[in-house]
Amino acid sequence: MQCDVITLANKKTGTIELDDAVFAFDVRRDILARAVNWQLAKRRAGTAHTKERGDVKARKGKPFRQKGTGRARQGTSVASQMRGGGVTFGPRTRSHAHKLPKKVRLLALKSALSAKQAEGKLVVLDEAKLKEGKSAVLAKHLTKLDWGRALVIDGAEVDANFARAASNIHGIDVLPSGGANVYDILRRDTLVLTKDGVEKLVERLK
Repeated sequence: MQCDVITLANKKTGTIELDDAVFAFDVRRDILARAVNWQLAKRRAGTAHTKERGDVKARKGKPFRQKGTGRARQGTSVASQMRGGGVTFGPRTRSHAHKLPKKVRLLALKSALSAKQAEGKLVVLDEAKLKEGKSAVLAKHLTKLDWGRALVIDGAEVDANFARAASNIHGIDVLPSGGANVYDILRRDTLVLTKDGVEKLVERLK
């Protein structure tokens, strides 16, 4: 399919052929959900930790004699019902990450790209480069472009000035093609790909 190519000044400079195998793929919402859950699970710290009976530093014997006190009998001072005792079935430090097949990850990325194309929220940029890394310069361009919250995906490397200028603008993310992922694509309103970015993504996904 054909797609217009624009500049940062919002002027059309030509067209580009988008590969149907990558940008006109059947959108699989179930696979998108699996990919997003996989990404977010890897981000979880998993540092919640409570002390069980064996971890509590206290005297493990009977807190008082069996009979004659008028209280319920207790066998240990670290039982969960005792003050300062261990926690029963509490959270422990662990990793929440799980595996997702590589083929499923590639299908999910194709689905995410195709979903943006189908919604008309895919923009192809000639190049994402600036002469100076100033946010005010980039902000003027973004006002004309009206992208809203956008993700810009460049080629193998991101222009340093463009990345520096975008870092101070809320709602604008910049990634190299190797860092393209389902979660970041779906969470932004507009997906902006440079011509180099399109080429690298097609090489990666075909």
